[in-house]
Parts: sequence; C-alpha cells; structure tokens
Amino acid sequence: MKHIVKLLILLVAVSAFWIGLLETVVPRSYALLLPVYFIVSLGCYGLLMVGVGLMHFPTCPQEAVLLQKDIAEAKEFLKQRGVDVDYD
Repeated sequence: MKHIVKLLILLVAVSAFWIGLLETVVPRSYALLLPVYFIVSLGCYGLLMVGVGLMHFPTCPQEAVLLQKDIAEAKEFLKQRGVDVDYD
C-alpha cells in the first residue's frame, strides 16, 4: 500500500509540474487534459504492441508434435489409473 501512495504522490507532483510548465505555452484547459491524453496514448501504444506481437507470433510445429505426444502420454497414464479421458 505504501508503494501505491508513493506512486500517486509522484504522479500528482509530476502532473502539477507539467501543468505549471505548459500554462505559459498552451491554455490551461488544454494543459489539464494533456496527462490524460498521454495515458490514453500509452494505452493505445500498448495495445498496438500486443497486436503486432500476436500477428508475428511464431508457429512451432516441432513443439506441437511434442505437445501431442505429452497429451497422449497423459491420457495413457490416466487410463491406467482408471480415469476416463476420451472426449470423442
């Protein structure tokens, strides 16, 4: 909990400093919204990076074969223990 309070205090201090600097350049109403725009932009950038990462997600056929072997071994092990695992 202490870390959250420290982060919030830091965020408020940086925002106040930011607004103080920007009031000389842009109107106050715009300066108040710039941190919000910055956070929204970071969120959009994060979503974009997740999307790009998913589009370039590598396919691993060797790993798929190993996974199918592991699944077959697990089914055989469970059958030996008397558990019904056939979903077909």
